[in-house]
Amino acid sequence: MMKKALFVSDHGDPLAKLGGKQAGGQNNYVKQLALTLEKKGWQIDVVTHWCDASAPRIEKFGTACRVIRIEAGHKGFVSKDEMFTMLPSFYTELKSTLSLSSYDMVHTHYWLSGLIGKRLKEEFGLPFVHTSHSLGWAKAKATGIRDARRAKAERAILKAADQILATTNNEKQLILENVDSPSPIKVIPIGVDQAFKVRGIRSHLRKKSGYDTPLFVFAGRLEETKGIFTLLEAFQLLVQKGNAGFTPRLLIAGGEEDAIDSVARLPYDEKLRAAVKGIEEHVEFLGPQSQEQLALLFNISTATIVPSYYESFGMVAAEAQACGSPVIASDVGGLKNVVQDGITGLLVETKNEIDLAIAMEVLSMNTLLVERLSRQAVRIANRDFDWSSISNRVNSMYEVIMNEGSKTYISNRPGRDAGW
Repeated sequence: MMKKALFVSDHGDPLAKLGGKQAGGQNNYVKQLALTLEKKGWQIDVVTHWCDASAPRIEKFGTACRVIRIEAGHKGFVSKDEMFTMLPSFYTELKSTLSLSSYDMVHTHYWLSGLIGKRLKEEFGLPFVHTSHSLGWAKAKATGIRDARRAKAERAILKAADQILATTNNEKQLILENVDSPSPIKVIPIGVDQAFKVRGIRSHLRKKSGYDTPLFVFAGRLEETKGIFTLLEAFQLLVQKGNAGFTPRLLIAGGEEDAIDSVARLPYDEKLRAAVKGIEEHVEFLGPQSQEQLALLFNISTATIVPSYYESFGMVAAEAQACGSPVIASDVGGLKNVVQDGITGLLVETKNEIDLAIAMEVLSMNTLLVERLSRQAVRIANRDFDWSSISNRVNSMYEVIMNEGSKTYISNRPGRDAGW
């Protein structure tokens, strides 16, 4: 008999085009985990907010997976910051849409979804696993912005879940520092899709693509916390130095399609325009890219830059390394576990454009170092970020949870600590 799990990813539609609003690592993780678990005999339903009004209510992917979109009073984009107020409607519609008794367990993604999982456990006795993807305490440390409501909710979720799935040791440690007596924590890394692989000799691929120069790639949302402005400041320094030996290029993948001038390959956003002023001929904004397109970019890059202020894991760093691209990343959060400094890439101080520019210059001028980092990145990515072995571990974890049953079943007391 096929086992059945419900994934809750309320603000992260796994079939949304990557690089757009709220479409990044979490979306991809949910999709890839579902696809690999179906090979272990699981049927996976993913419930998410109906953020794209043109998308169907129910959409199949793989052979045993579905996305089920919940309107929750508003069909169309809603930022995750606004979604908290929609959770009661989301939960009510979820209960009326699905036969919840048909599921063996629930796996929630991000704290907003965790509140849904907590309610499902309390009302229906469904055991649930929770993956945070990012933690409010990490965001507060990086930005100085503290969210008391989120902190309260995360503590309640991380105590109520039957199992916490952390993706790095750094994430596990952060939970232990901020939650008294949390649920059991298992560290299982994120895998990378098979599209992300080495496709040939990197220098040859770069020339074939029209680039015969140090080439840096950034992939992600064009938000300050992703370090995009730190990157552009660093690249300004690199170009202004005018090293006679090379003329660097920077390719930026991400952002909404309608936010990029496809002819000039520059953003419409005034702040981003100002950040690239004077180096426009060295920078190309490509807009959102498919996995195949991203894999090619990583294959032709001298290095991939991940200058985030905080990251629970850093999927882009793992995907780039699987393609043989060394990664220059902020020395923060899960990136410290994913990127091995001096082995698969270079770690630099967060928000430090001078440190980042120096690292980019080093790799621009030292092809032997790039080649060594590239070889080691592929080897370690194949060992650590393989979805087949990861899905084996997740499947085993699910089996244990189902065999043990839910630790607590509190009927008719929904949401006593949930915060809505």
